[in-house]
Amino acid sequence: MTDSKMVKEILFGLGADLCGIASMDRFADAPKGHHPLDVLPTCKSVISFGCRFPVGTLVCRSDVPYTRVRNSITPKMDAMALDFCIEMERRQVVCVPVPTNESQWDERTGRYRSIVSQKHMAQAAGLGSIGRHSLLITPEYGSMVWLGAVLCEQELEPDEMKEPVCDDCNLCVSTCPVNALENTEMNQQACWNFAFGDDQERQIWSISCHRCRDACPYNLGSQNSLLGNASWEEGPEQNLAR
Repeated sequence: MTDSKMVKEILFGLGADLCGIASMDRFADAPKGHHPLDVLPTCKSVISFGCRFPVGTLVCRSDVPYTRVRNSITPKMDAMALDFCIEMERRQVVCVPVPTNESQWDERTGRYRSIVSQKHMAQAAGLGSIGRHSLLITPEYGSMVWLGAVLCEQELEPDEMKEPVCDDCNLCVSTCPVNALENTEMNQQACWNFAFGDDQERQIWSISCHRCRDACPYNLGSQNSLLGNASWEEGPEQNLAR
């Protein structure tokens, strides 16, 4: 019988830096059509995992490293989820991977949504808590973590959820160049239109803004050894992509 400990050992072996498990009762507030049971009716557990995102990409004057890392880490997370599901089937346990970065239009809310929200699965699984900027904040890596998840038919012991660390300092709100965080729910389209897209001058696709991440006092977590690095003590204005 595969237990929670073995599940985590498998994912850590595949390269995960974080792993947690959530039970179905933690998804009562999921939007209609985007509950784990809406995807896998026999789901009994959600397994969320994360990989650290290199913090050096935030302090680069070029936006190319951040963009390329993001584009590389997404398929990495999907491959890990797929390999994990195959391994679990060898153990007679059915699992389904949730795409890391694939959204679909939800007419009811006028927003793009993943089939199940990665950050809400991670929060429910005890990896961290969601901040005012709508990003997951983990103790180990702050918001510098990318997420993957798997829906599982087997009931596993859930992890304890983390207490919220965001104190609504609103630094992320004030630094946003398109005021996408003025309301409680992020203006998704305003953010995406400004931050993601083709650069006509350089003829490349890039992510040109991550200022909400830069400004957050918890963007590196509370346990990250890089917190002592002098370049991070000079203020968030030093960490903006140019």
